[in-house]
Amino acid sequence: MDFNELVRRRYSSRSYKPDPVEEDKIRSILEAGRLAPTARNDQPVRVIAVRSKEGLAKLEEAGHIYDAPLAFIVCSDRNKTWTRSYDGMKTTDIDASIVTTHMMYEATDMGLGTLWVCMFKPDVIRKNFGLDDDMIPINILVVGYKDDTTSKNHGVRIPMDEFVRYA
Repeated sequence: MDFNELVRRRYSSRSYKPDPVEEDKIRSILEAGRLAPTARNDQPVRVIAVRSKEGLAKLEEAGHIYDAPLAFIVCSDRNKTWTRSYDGMKTTDIDASIVTTHMMYEATDMGLGTLWVCMFKPDVIRKNFGLDDDMIPINILVVGYKDDTTSKNHGVRIPMDEFVRYA
């Protein structure tokens, strides 16, 4: 499949079937994230794959995961993240976002639905999943067999001349 076709096909799914995601698909999604580029190849990102009923219930305490059978908590180790010397900017969020994007498109390519969740309580995730202060939960990628056909904003994009400016 053409990459832009894949991108157009993906949307934020907020309804999932209870069917579990197969182990080979989970491994493939994780491999896509593991191979994703990070700043200076420091690879500070760590992922917690949550698929047990107990784990999903603990995750639901932190943020809404729409009854999905699988979720990935994408974290970044602040001590392993590259820092830009000019202004001290850390690539913590950037690296985790690249990893999440790779995982999201791999899941989409396999016919799974996804939702990128940033509205969650980091302190609850830290407590429920035993993260130390250096491991920052950046986002949650919810994954499963979708039980919807589209989201209300799917396909809505600003015009190209508004998106880009040539210099």
